[in-house]
Amino acid sequence: MKEKKKWLNIIGGKVRQSGILWAGVLMLMLSVLLYTPEVISVSNSVDGRELPIYCVDTNENKVALSFDAAWGNEDTGKILEILRKYNVKVTFFMTGGWVSKYPEDVKAILADGHDLGNHSENHKNMSKISDEECKEEIMSVHNKVKELTGYDMFLFRPPYGDYDNHVITNAKKCGYYTIQWDVDTVDTT
Repeated sequence: MKEKKKWLNIIGGKVRQSGILWAGVLMLMLSVLLYTPEVISVSNSVDGRELPIYCVDTNENKVALSFDAAWGNEDTGKILEILRKYNVKVTFFMTGGWVSKYPEDVKAILADGHDLGNHSENHKNMSKISDEECKEEIMSVHNKVKELTGYDMFLFRPPYGDYDNHVITNAKKCGYYTIQWDVDTVDTT
């Protein structure tokens, strides 16, 4: 439960722009629930269609920032330095390949107080694969991070924003809340 409360402690105030390219930054408009009950219930079904969490209503001026960690790590150190300088906490959504290739970065991200999120093992279009493969894509990276850090991830963002009922349902079965961005940097040029 502490891990969920830590994630919910989203940054407040204004975030200053830095001089580096914030490749991979995706903004999620989420609110903070300062005190959560022992069991959190999130209903995100509309007319039988399962929806990821895009945003949460709040009266507070808050924003959640996230990065996808799916390719290289050339900017990771600089990003962590800037986040540390401004005392900003974010979520890094990581693929299994990235976790395997950059385990020290995974540990550094967690050590700096950021949240670790699941972005699937192989960055596949999740709506195009079977239920079993979907669960394997989620749990494979989950188990790598758990073994490496002891941390149980609980946030899942499907690659490419590709989701349907089966993706969200399988993520729930794996113990995950499915997250989707509200504002995309469109950095895939």
